[in-house]
Formats: sequence, structure tokens, C-alpha cells
Amino acid sequence: MFFLVQKSNLSEIGKVNLKDSYAAIKNGELYIYNLHISPYEFGNIYNKDPLRDRKLLVTKKEINKLIGLIKQKGYSLVPMTIYFKGNFVKVEIGIGKGKKLYDKRREIAKKDAEMRMRKRIDK
Repeated sequence: MFFLVQKSNLSEIGKVNLKDSYAAIKNGELYIYNLHISPYEFGNIYNKDPLRDRKLLVTKKEINKLIGLIKQKGYSLVPMTIYFKGNFVKVEIGIGKGKKLYDKRREIAKKDAEMRMRKRIDK
């Protein structure tokens, strides 16, 4: 999938934070939200907002395929990696399913037990 990026961002694409970013289909187009691309430090007043919504270039066929996949309960689009290919910056999108509440509770209990064990060993 291709990425629409301003020229000032292309020079500085090495500083990207994928944490908390996600993709969604809005008005038949694919957008990526909360993707932080640091502003070009040698840029000027025309630098864009680092957290702005970015439109991805995707064919209608691929968008329809993604719509079919994410209509299933609990699925969402998540950016996995960003890389250069020729003159384009590509974003690899994955389809993920969120954790259930009981899975989260189990995870918290496991972390809590590990923390207690570490504290006892350190004493």
C-alpha cells in the first residue's frame, strides 16, 4: 500500500512512531490515524502537523476486500511496518482482533504475579 507524504516528510521518514496508530476506511478511502512522523528539522513554515491523518493510496478492489474483512466483529486495521520501495514509502497493514476482557484480566494477573515473585527474590 502506498503512502501520501509531503516532500518535507520524505527526507525525515526515519523518525516514525507507529505506537497507537491505526487505519480506517472513511468515505471509501483508506486513512491512517495517529501515525507520528517527526517534522523535518531543516524545513520551514510549511512543515505539516506530525500527527495529521494521512491518506493511503489503495485500489478500490483492495478497499472492498478490506471492508469485507473488517466488518467481522472486533477486527481492525493496524499498520505493521513502514519502508521505502523505489520513490514510494509503503505501509504494511495488518488485520488484528482486539483482546477480550477476560484475556486482559488474565494478562494483568500474570504480570502482577511475576512482579510479586521478583520482589520476593530481590529481598
